[in-house]
Amino acid sequence: MGAEAAAIMAMIANAIKASGTVVKIEPDEFVKILNKIDAPLVIYAEGGMISTNYQYMVSYKGFAFYTKADEPIELTKNAEVVVTDKIWIRDKAHFISQSRRPSRCR
Repeated sequence: MGAEAAAIMAMIANAIKASGTVVKIEPDEFVKILNKIDAPLVIYAEGGMISTNYQYMVSYKGFAFYTKADEPIELTKNAEVVVTDKIWIRDKAHFISQSRRPSRCR
């Protein structure tokens, strides 16, 4: 690998570290995560061009969990909500694929 390619790889790695890991999950899985947190801080935005969608993000155990729902999600009564105009997520390629049961480690 040339010096230029190594420098580019280092820049990409630093950008990923700075932005953290965002895990896109289904709305029902998002609710399960919320129920595990005593006092969740939920970031909320509405979006959509033709129909409204509801976007949510919460941090849990070092990961940021994000979901987009067609209907509003009923949040836990102890949730603190920050309403924003937009939740900006980088390219979908940076998501860990949809929530699935983990495979066994070898």
